[in-house]
Amino acid sequence: METQRHSAPREHADPHTPQTRIRISWPAGHLTATLDDTPTTQALRKALPLTSTAHTWGEEVYFDTGVSVSRETDARQVVEPGTVAFWTDGDALALPYGPTPISRGDECRLASPCNVLGRLDGDPRLLATVRDGDPVRVEAADA
Repeated sequence: METQRHSAPREHADPHTPQTRIRISWPAGHLTATLDDTPTTQALRKALPLTSTAHTWGEEVYFDTGVSVSRETDARQVVEPGTVAFWTDGDALALPYGPTPISRGDECRLASPCNVLGRLDGDPRLLATVRDGDPVRVEAADA
């Protein structure tokens, strides 16, 4: 794993691509995420702040957003832990942190191909503290 230090505030940010930061909170904790500027991110940003009810599926947390968008051409079903994905079949954010019931081995396999929005900033294993039925809040996290 290579480590690079840049003077820019975000190590992986493309200075020409605007990004959105969100904060996802539940009773036992919170995480922030950095989202790329995609059509789905733009639609989600317009819906913030939003509150929902968490559901768990193996080592994935997902929740309804009330946002309906089309599947993007680069949608993926197998993603890395900590990916922020949008499940178009359920109008939901999907936050995998480990295997789901349909995973092969240790992979994070989503229920169907999802739009990839970005990455959680912290340890995705914190999502293990989310319980099915927990209230979840998503809001803009400015700086």
